[in-house]
Amino acid sequence: MTDVMKAVQLRAFGGPENLLYEDAPVPAVGSDEVLVHVHAAGVNPPDLYLRDGYRALPPEWWPKPTFPLIPGTDVSGVIAAVGENVSAFSPGDEVYSMVRFPEGIMNGSGAYADYVSIPASQVAFKPHRLTHIQAAGAPMSLLTVWQFLVELGHNAPNPFQPFQHTPVSLEGRTVLVNGAGGGVGHLAVQIAKWKGARVIAVASSRHEELLRNLGADEFIDYTQKAAETVVKNVDLVLDTVGGPNMERFLGCIKQGGALFLVNPLGFSGQNEAVEKGITVSSTQVRSDGAQLIEASNLLDKGIIRVVVDSTYPLARASDAHKRAELGSIQGKIVLTNF
Repeated sequence: MTDVMKAVQLRAFGGPENLLYEDAPVPAVGSDEVLVHVHAAGVNPPDLYLRDGYRALPPEWWPKPTFPLIPGTDVSGVIAAVGENVSAFSPGDEVYSMVRFPEGIMNGSGAYADYVSIPASQVAFKPHRLTHIQAAGAPMSLLTVWQFLVELGHNAPNPFQPFQHTPVSLEGRTVLVNGAGGGVGHLAVQIAKWKGARVIAVASSRHEELLRNLGADEFIDYTQKAAETVVKNVDLVLDTVGGPNMERFLGCIKQGGALFLVNPLGFSGQNEAVEKGITVSSTQVRSDGAQLIEASNLLDKGIIRVVVDSTYPLARASDAHKRAELGSIQGKIVLTNF
């Protein structure tokens, strides 16, 4: 195997034009790692934040990386080599993974490339039912939903709050998913249904048919009416969008209910939540191969499916980022590398 590969690299923070498709060294494989020949790589919001230098975050969180760096966390591909301590995987296995998140994100986790080295503990066999493109769209969004709604799965400190996030029982409960058409949202609708919830999906009208097909019991077009004004006494709101005025959802949650915030920065309704007995919680998604293995069972059975908004060749990663910045994404954007 050659020592040189193609990769999308950043040599400076900035706009999509800063994503450069060029030669890079093939990464070394540690004793507890696998080397994956990448067939497809998912595009996620942290990829855009990293490219921009995380300027949307508080300055104390801004990274000080060593350039050049290779962005991207989500991959699906074929194992090319395994480290000496790895016995669960072999060359030729089809796998998918969220690579080194969050620990690697500030210096690039390396997914936008021909090859990426990954700790074996973060890898799972690719669901047979899924193509590499579909599988590459799954890991970060799927693990986000899993850790918010099913099982946290780790004891790492929570950067957003002083207590650990704890999923709540969904059986027989009513769950409102805000941003239901996006990567996290469309999977949240399906997993909440699988857990026995009645699901209200909030998105723009272009997503209604898809979300009803994915199991949404009720659909609200947020461009026509504000969900929090027409819905009352829900047990849980999962807000996948973030931004200003997230506290508006407190008015439609019953006492003892919960508001889960995928992007909690800027939330200012903590006092109101305490008065109403509503738990407000968030967590940082973390790589977890074991959880991907669990979720693979649902994907293979068709209980949940991954929707792909659009695909771009790896060499056109800059165009994929431009598409992502336009918003109104239905499912996931994926880079192909066949």
